[in-house]
Amino acid sequence: MAYVISKDECIQCGACESECPEGAISLEGEFYVIDESKCKDCANCVDVCPTSSISQK
Repeated sequence: MAYVISKDECIQCGACESECPEGAISLEGEFYVIDESKCKDCANCVDVCPTSSISQK
């Protein structure tokens, strides 16, 4: 299952984007999003998120 970023909790720090080895995370407008087709469930993004705003879908 892919991960998703909660728009309500995300502070747009960008820590998750640089940790994704698949390049699945990008800034779209004001929010970071995870491309489900690229996400390989490694959880690197979850480990670095300071607000715990990333969870499995």
